[in-house]
Amino acid sequence: MDTALRTLLGRPAVEVAPLLLGMTFRTSTNGVVTSVRLTEVEAYMGTDDPASHAYRGITPRTRPMFGAAGVIYVYLSYGVHHCVNIVTGREGEGQAVLLRAGTPVEGVTIMEERRGRSAGLTDGPGKLGQALGLTTAYSGAPIDGRTIELEPGEPTGEVLATPRVGISRATERPWRFVTG
Repeated sequence: MDTALRTLLGRPAVEVAPLLLGMTFRTSTNGVVTSVRLTEVEAYMGTDDPASHAYRGITPRTRPMFGAAGVIYVYLSYGVHHCVNIVTGREGEGQAVLLRAGTPVEGVTIMEERRGRSAGLTDGPGKLGQALGLTTAYSGAPIDGRTIELEPGEPTGEVLATPRVGISRATERPWRFVTG
């Protein structure tokens, strides 16, 4: 990972999240490349955020969140959906940005095969994880430019901040960012 990206991801999740919009998130799993341009993300601020998986501290599942910025944290939601986060902030803080949605860029046919459909490929966090071929086996993997890559880009429209969705605590915090 280059120095500029490492510096960016080392900032607090709530600052990093809107800056990820428009960037391309690329995976190369089993020799198959897929990528999306990020259009929706949510910030989770670690042990100070009751909605964060890190709120109660380090567990075997959340350990990657407490590592260095620039790795991914993948968790299984409802036993079926693999949700992908980018770890941010300083080591030990447990901050991350959930990748909620994106526009397919590369490997659309592969995404369709993985999802078993051609519509709505990456318009939700579980759909995004499945389309990109990421599972909990990748949790803790670095954004190294080989398996996982993050490329600069600009959002395609105005960036809007809204309350986070799909959570039951700290729902009022405007830490969901979308391109309008």
